[in-house]
Amino acid sequence: MKLPLIISVPHAGLSVPEEVRDYCALVPEQILSDSDEGAAEIYDLKSEAAAHITTDVARAIVDMNRAEDDRGRDGIIKTHTSYNTRVYRQPVPEDVVEILLERYYRPYHRRLSESAADAKFGVDCHTMAAVGPPCSEDSDCKRPNICLSNAHGTCPQDWFEKLVRCFQESFDSEISVNHPFKGGYIIRSHSSELPWVQVELSRAPFLQTGEKRERVFQALTLFCRIALDG
Repeated sequence: MKLPLIISVPHAGLSVPEEVRDYCALVPEQILSDSDEGAAEIYDLKSEAAAHITTDVARAIVDMNRAEDDRGRDGIIKTHTSYNTRVYRQPVPEDVVEILLERYYRPYHRRLSESAADAKFGVDCHTMAAVGPPCSEDSDCKRPNICLSNAHGTCPQDWFEKLVRCFQESFDSEISVNHPFKGGYIIRSHSSELPWVQVELSRAPFLQTGEKRERVFQALTLFCRIALDG
């Protein structure tokens, strides 16, 4: 029986859509460093969850975890990566931006909304740099191995506390709550459809990638059993 979860993995992609290849100034290594490296493998729960939603498009090109009207430096169509590297050789024309939104961003969010009917809980899944990158609020600071976020209200508090305990048990580790991340646009915007949380695992090698996956799956399975009744 599948877990009644939407698994969202918005930052695992590494591709540059053809619409902006001539504009993009990033080399593959820079795209990778600005992505959620390892997320595709850690959160590969297609067979275990009610819905698994991801994208091949790199976060540096179209960020699914930003509001559509966020056109800032670190917005939906970024000008710089989190390592302060210019994304484009020249500004992307607005008509090309609209194509990116229509072909990649809006379908992602439609799939999230449509999947809500078949699930009880949403989990937005990420990996984070072990040390805060230059453009982050916690620049140069060591990050925890695991951070769970609910933006102070995107799911019932008792469910959130149970989820924290499940991750503590599965990873045998302390869990940071709403720090360094409070929860992004996906969980905030879709929590009117069903409860959502954000999961961040450090890219530090505190466990091998396969072990991280198994422990995430274990924690989510336990949470579904004790909080969602299957």
